Amino acid sequence: MPVTNQQVVEHVFLRRLYPDGYFPDHVLDKGKAILLRLCERIEAEEPSDLAALYVLTAVATEEFNALQAEFEAAYSDIETVAREEIAEDFWFVASVYGFTDADVEELIAARDW
Repeated sequence: MPVTNQQVVEHVFLRRLYPDGYFPDHVLDKGKAILLRLCERIEAEEPSDLAALYVLTAVATEEFNALQAEFEAAYSDIETVAREEIAEDFWFVASVYGFTDADVEELIAARDW
């Protein structure tokens, strides 16, 4: 099911990372896909509160955890700049779906990066 939220459709996920050669595009593309799947799940499941949203973001965060190995295989890492950009995109997703009171640290609480 494609994303229907126009703000999401127009948003460039991981925008600050793509121009930086340290972050391989093929791995960033997988990260972007994780965020888009999160949006699809939010639209499909319509979480009614923050607790339900956090369940969905935990799954997406675990997918980023698994992606860490691919970053390392490409001689890269989810380091400070990447962590901040990923966190900002999680916050963007939460806010465009009406969860403006979401705690960004709670959105990515399952992270190991």
